[in-house]
Amino acid sequence: MITAASRNALRTGVILFVFAVVGTAMLAFTHDRTEPTITRGQLAAKRALLSQVLPATLYDNDLLSSQQSVPPDALLGTRQPSALWIARRGDQVSGLVLEAIAPDGYSGEIALLIGIDIDGNVTGVRVTAHRETPGLGDYIELAKSAWIRQFEGKSLTAPPLPQWKVTKDGGAFDARAGATITPRAVVKAVRNALDFFARHRATLVAPPVAQEKAHDDAE
Repeated sequence: MITAASRNALRTGVILFVFAVVGTAMLAFTHDRTEPTITRGQLAAKRALLSQVLPATLYDNDLLSSQQSVPPDALLGTRQPSALWIARRGDQVSGLVLEAIAPDGYSGEIALLIGIDIDGNVTGVRVTAHRETPGLGDYIELAKSAWIRQFEGKSLTAPPLPQWKVTKDGGAFDARAGATITPRAVVKAVRNALDFFARHRATLVAPPVAQEKAHDDAE
């Protein structure tokens, strides 16, 4: 015999089930309607960020679709696979963008995007994530100062390697007094990224067919 309490419990359970089904359906509908817009926004933001470190005049391919995965590498400061974007004009590689990590910032890791042209010159550097002290070490952000732009046009030979330091250490890169740990880390990370490019240049600038063959031979 079904008691009144049982009927109330059953009714409550059915109501909650219906609300759950309707709520899930509404969330799914909203997700399906908004996901393309969100994705487009994310792609546009990434494309804009890449264009800040690699001038659009250097390439005519879709930079986003050129993304490749790079295994963890000490020169890039990475412990997880990172991303690499290859720029081309026609069939010729004209530059690339690397993800890199400066592991020794004042407050931890500093994530960077570094653009390098085919000749090994830095075309741009941007900080994409950090935890440096606001008002002290955060001047590495372009939004806070133009400090990060001093890497543009630099290479492993200009300035010479011994000068890839902040001025306080006898190098060529400016740093604010009282906040040198952060810029030291960034200068070192950019120099190491250029070293990575120099060591792997032959593979990175090879035509797509040659890259595929090298990958197959490695397997």
